[in-house]
Amino acid sequence: MEINANSKQIIKLLVTKGYKAYAVGGCVRDAILKREISDVDITTSATPEEVEKVLDDNAIKYYETGLKHGTITAVLNGESFEITTFRHDGEYSDNRHPNEVRFVKILKEDLARRDFTMNALAYNDAEGIVDEFGGIRDIKDRVIRAVGNPVTRFHEDALRIMRALRFSAVLGFDIENDTKQAVFNCKELLKNIAYERLFTELTKLIMGDFAENVLLEYRDVLAEIIPELKPCFDFPQNSKWHIYDVYTHTVKSVCIAPKKEYVRLALLFHDIGKPFCKTTDENGDHFYGHPEISAKYTKKILTRFKVSNEIKTNVIKLVEIHDITVSSKRANLKKWMRVIGDGLIFDYFDVKIADFMTHNPELAEAEIDEIRFVRNMAQDILDNGEPYRISDLVINGDDLLKVGFSGAQIKAELEKLIADVSAEPEHNDRQWLLNRAQSDFDSLILS
Repeated sequence: MEINANSKQIIKLLVTKGYKAYAVGGCVRDAILKREISDVDITTSATPEEVEKVLDDNAIKYYETGLKHGTITAVLNGESFEITTFRHDGEYSDNRHPNEVRFVKILKEDLARRDFTMNALAYNDAEGIVDEFGGIRDIKDRVIRAVGNPVTRFHEDALRIMRALRFSAVLGFDIENDTKQAVFNCKELLKNIAYERLFTELTKLIMGDFAENVLLEYRDVLAEIIPELKPCFDFPQNSKWHIYDVYTHTVKSVCIAPKKEYVRLALLFHDIGKPFCKTTDENGDHFYGHPEISAKYTKKILTRFKVSNEIKTNVIKLVEIHDITVSSKRANLKKWMRVIGDGLIFDYFDVKIADFMTHNPELAEAEIDEIRFVRNMAQDILDNGEPYRISDLVINGDDLLKVGFSGAQIKAELEKLIADVSAEPEHNDRQWLLNRAQSDFDSLILS
């Protein structure tokens, strides 16, 4: 099996000193699946002190990152590897961390504490794959099965519930029946997990190639961490524009969108306000003002998840503007690009396209074609280097100060000048702009 060469070197050093040592968990699973391996974790019969001595003897740098739980992080040739002593976990009173751990000498005891059979695999070159719980069979059958009793596993660490959903969404594996039942029966335990941890799993889940089935089948589990989604379940949209209820439309739009965190999160929340602003007339249902309501809920949810300010700002902005239509006039598009920013503008288009692609296809095709046309125009503006930002002007605030403008007048005049230049790029000439600014200032004084 092909695993990281530096990890093999560390394993070999431990084995040479008479200890058992293996690559363990997800790296073995991914090697079997021929997926890219991001991290290699190592498990060993050596105690942390014994691990440190081996590393010291071989001049390998390390950090005591989790000594309480038997973990040392070694750094070899710029790569980090967690090395953890075989252990047996005690009781989990907080549904996340063991109260105590006991170091053991038998690999099987260590593998028995792990979450799913596909992750309870170990490997080294001398012994090959060690599979004590049928993990290879379950990988072959594309099944996610808890090691031992699934209820026990989830009570030990409730984050495993979200991990099961995430693995299903990413790998396309089905969750085995007993494990699935335990997911639903234990879902309330997710309330005991830190929101930052839940958010990490959520974002990985919605990026998965198979996320649609998971988000639909396990919606009640998702509602445990995002209860604001629950009113959207089965909420009808009786309109010629729609063929799905609010939640189904939401899920399908998420999963059809490009795999970019801001975009998929924005689509997960873009219609969350619809159940609170529905009106009905002879033309069917309407949801006036839903972007603003959805943005308020989005802010509440993302604040609870303690996301970065960058993620929060961008996702909220995309939710706020997702229902706005941008004119195909070049000058108007430039103004819109200036307001949103050239980074977020393409995320906005991606949100719009995914949203319309999960409307009534008979009516949405023309709208999608128009959005793509405007998106291509925005790309053309960037590619051609056409001026549309204040910073693109060949004069600046200092020049306007010399003309006579001051304070807020400077910003207002720059906005006026860039609006002109957006429509007539040839006006981005220093003398022309100074003449225009002087004329505007003279008019301002006379008024």
